[in-house]
Amino acid sequence: MPAHPGLAPGYEQKTITEKEKRGALRLIASPDGREGSVTIHQDVRLWASVLEPGEKIASTLPRGRFAWLQVARGAVTLNGQTLAHGDGAAVSNETSLGIAATAPSEILLFDLA
Repeated sequence: MPAHPGLAPGYEQKTITEKEKRGALRLIASPDGREGSVTIHQDVRLWASVLEPGEKIASTLPRGRFAWLQVARGAVTLNGQTLAHGDGAAVSNETSLGIAATAPSEILLFDLA
């Protein structure tokens, strides 16, 4: 459901290269389209990352927000919890997220209201 009733459907397409996601969280969707992301009419930010074994990334989660981490391929640990290909994890009551790859991996991180 859109953030406001009556919004006309909108469509965007952008190429985000693997290089842009390599070893870092790359914003790919947001309410305001910042940092070259596509615009989504929801209070959500969607980040993507491609990691090699041993690579680590961190993110902060503002108080009152939630996260969902989806492992698209590979294996990672999230704050010490092991996740493999296809796994997802809901996160609440945390302000710091530490993600470490244990195999070549691609992840999606949703920052949700």
